[in-house]
Amino acid sequence: MNWKHAVVVGASGGIGAAISEHLREAGTQVYELARSHSDPASRIDITCESSIAEAAERIGAYGPVDLIFIATGMLHEGDLGPEKSMRDLSMDWLARNFAINAAGPALVAKHFLPLLPRDGRCAFAALSARVGSIGDNRLGGWYGYRASKAALNMLVKSLAIEMARKNREAVCVSLHPGTVDTPLSAPFQRNVAPEKLFDARFSAGKLLNVLAGLSPEESGGHFAWDGQRIEP
Repeated sequence: MNWKHAVVVGASGGIGAAISEHLREAGTQVYELARSHSDPASRIDITCESSIAEAAERIGAYGPVDLIFIATGMLHEGDLGPEKSMRDLSMDWLARNFAINAAGPALVAKHFLPLLPRDGRCAFAALSARVGSIGDNRLGGWYGYRASKAALNMLVKSLAIEMARKNREAVCVSLHPGTVDTPLSAPFQRNVAPEKLFDARFSAGKLLNVLAGLSPEESGGHFAWDGQRIEP
């Protein structure tokens, strides 16, 4: 699937940058957005709805897009990271997880989905994680990250239902990139087998291939980098 016009939110991160690179190499016009982008016109803060709305308005002025890819996410920040037990639970840290991993992508969808066409193939994808699967949770811990990614998967499911009412060819999914060698996973790579620690470019290519092969009937699902459907 060759996308004509794509928006990549979180384009300064490891996976986001690799997604943008793959798309450009395929001839796609890519609108890159990131909080730390060097170009003020390409900056976006997904925790601030006015910033999201302004970015959507700027890009919408150029016409419709057929792919929106959200590559943002947070696992640790400063001295804070995944909770090892319930003793580590904190209202502020839980709220921060949900703001970045769930509410932010949902608000991006609110303002950017209207830029998708009402007919023809188009897609919305957001980076999730296998640990956001309730059925796959056998170890516990990581409360905020797990719960916020599970919330993202539910939000994507609802978005998919609404998108289908406007365009039956639209696909809306959450994607698990595997364990990718980026700053997000860096503190947690010690026990990851070398063959299971992916280069960002490898993971990005796999994700785009999976997305290109999904049908509208699969919209609303959560899929891994290898195409495997992940249970809710």
